[in-house]
Amino acid sequence: MVATIVNAIGNSACTDTVNHQTLNYWQDTAIFITWDDWGGWYDHEPPTILAGVQGDFQYGFRVPLIVVSAYTNQGYVDNSRYDFGSILRFIEQNFSTLGLREGELGFADYRATTDLTAFFHLNQTPRKFTTVPSPKDADFFIHDPRPMEPPDDY
Repeated sequence: MVATIVNAIGNSACTDTVNHQTLNYWQDTAIFITWDDWGGWYDHEPPTILAGVQGDFQYGFRVPLIVVSAYTNQGYVDNSRYDFGSILRFIEQNFSTLGLREGELGFADYRATTDLTAFFHLNQTPRKFTTVPSPKDADFFIHDPRPMEPPDDY
C-alpha cells in the first residue's frame, strides 16, 4: 500500500491554474515513511537515555525512516539519530518564509535538535520519478469494497 501511495504522488499530474501548465507533485513533495512503534523488531542498540529529562519524553527503540523525494539522493543512508519532532522541524525550516518558526508546532519539534535537511539537496536538478513495484495499484484501493482493515493485512 505504501508503494501505491508513493506511485500515486510520483506519477500524478496537476494543472497550474495561474500559468496553465501541467506540473507534477513529485518535484515539490517530500514523503516521510516511518513507523509509530517499533513493532517487536529486535534492535541491537539500546535506546538513548536523555540526561536530566524526566517523564514521558525519552527515546524508545529506533524505528525506520524512509525519505522519498526528487531531491534526495537515490540509496542515501544516514545513520544519525533523529526523532519524530525532526519531521516537524523540517516543515518549519521549509516554510519559515511564511512566518513559521522553529519550535512553534509543539513540544516534539521544540525538543528536536535536527531537521532532516541532510536528506535534501535542493540545488540539484530534481530526479525523475521511478515507479515502485507494487502488487496493487491505486484503483484497487479506491474501489475496494471490503471493510476497512489495517493496511498490513493486505
